[in-house]
Amino acid sequence: MHSPTPTRKPGGIVVVLAFAGITASLMQTLVVPLLGDMPRLLGTSASNATWVVTATLLAGSVATTVLGRLGDLYGKRRMLLVCTVPLIAGSVVCALAGSLATMIIGRALQGIGMGIVPLGISALRDLLPPERLGSAIALISSSLGIGGALGLPLAAIVAERSSWRALFWGAAVLGCVIALLIWLRVPATPPRASGTFDFVGAGVLGSGLICLLLSVSKGADWGWTSGTTLGLGGAAVVVLLTWGWWELRTRHPLVDLRVTARPQVLVTNVASIALGLSMYAQALILPQLLQLPRSTGHGLGQTMLAMGLWMAPAGLVMMLLSPVGARLSDARGPKVTLVVGSLVLALGYGSSVVMLGSPWTVMIVSAVCSMGVGLAYGAMPALIMAGVPETDTAAANSFNTLMRSIGTSVSAAMVGVVLSQMTVERGGLAVPSEGAFRTGMLIGCALALVAAAVASVIPVRRTRRAPGYAVAPETSPATVA
Repeated sequence: MHSPTPTRKPGGIVVVLAFAGITASLMQTLVVPLLGDMPRLLGTSASNATWVVTATLLAGSVATTVLGRLGDLYGKRRMLLVCTVPLIAGSVVCALAGSLATMIIGRALQGIGMGIVPLGISALRDLLPPERLGSAIALISSSLGIGGALGLPLAAIVAERSSWRALFWGAAVLGCVIALLIWLRVPATPPRASGTFDFVGAGVLGSGLICLLLSVSKGADWGWTSGTTLGLGGAAVVVLLTWGWWELRTRHPLVDLRVTARPQVLVTNVASIALGLSMYAQALILPQLLQLPRSTGHGLGQTMLAMGLWMAPAGLVMMLLSPVGARLSDARGPKVTLVVGSLVLALGYGSSVVMLGSPWTVMIVSAVCSMGVGLAYGAMPALIMAGVPETDTAAANSFNTLMRSIGTSVSAAMVGVVLSQMTVERGGLAVPSEGAFRTGMLIGCALALVAAAVASVIPVRRTRRAPGYAVAPETSPATVA
């Protein structure tokens, strides 16, 4: 049964956790305005400079699942505070960095802080009454998109008007603020799981994810048929299969694969991968289209700062729509919300066929896509938590976040191939053609429809509680509708 710990004002807890999620997600887009200058600032090549993004992705993906299991074992609030330590330390290291290696270390530490979002969502199950849970989950889930959208204009403003190091000093200050707020405003959460931490499973999973994500994220630079890319891809398959074998045989697994194999959880995770594949396409395509020079014939000629400002409303729309998604989930269940969100995302992509001709119409496309993502992201944790026992809440949510991350990583590689293969010559340079942008958006539309189709067959548990928010039984198999 859901029996939250007596708390302070629930609204204050939700605000703190949402702010923490926004701050953590800011780290993903913090360096985007600097990527063009990174080779000069750090004395490296443009190809090597992309590691400042890749390092954050890798560290965040590996750490998320580990931190989720630790949250179940030792309490979510404690691990939320632990997450702020590498976030702050990484920001300071980046602010002081004078070389690429130092910057990569700092960015990897910042990536570990991404565990704040799934931990915060899981903590809500312990801290809030059932009637407040849906809206709170939706808001904190949307913090991923809000932080990513707001990070571009904020980082561009600071980078243009101050030293680039000020970005990271600001991130360090924000990290300290959220650590203090969590300490003061978020009550302690009890450990829900028993047993020991699976160090072997964590190490094997980390190795497999690093091989997989490196082969996907760097394949375009190394060559998709190169020995390095194929070798890492093959190693990822072998290592991850070995990890699955180990997890099914160890007494206290890092991720209980039997729980994740429950139909409601399994199909939700499949839908999460499809949604991750879809939603990231517009995040890569629309900023490039906005910044491409008008001389190309289809570019919109915006500066980095202007691009960020045109994209910023998408994050605000996502935040404003989160209560709507929560009410829809209360009325019809989170499965319906996930389907609707995926269809709205598909509508946003589909509208791009006639709405890529000006910054205003691009902003509308981005906002509609964000509506869909906000609805879908708010529904997925509710479906996961309704399908797992309290002892696995954080680990299951973190694993779901990992599934989305894998989807976005593959999406980045896929869109990158489209934009690099469909080019036109302008001023002696090869730039993505108008057809490349439209093709990428149509691929995103198709994948959003796939996500909707998968979500429509999620076998939801019957419950006498508010739809979709019941706590899963500890042992009995799911009864599906």
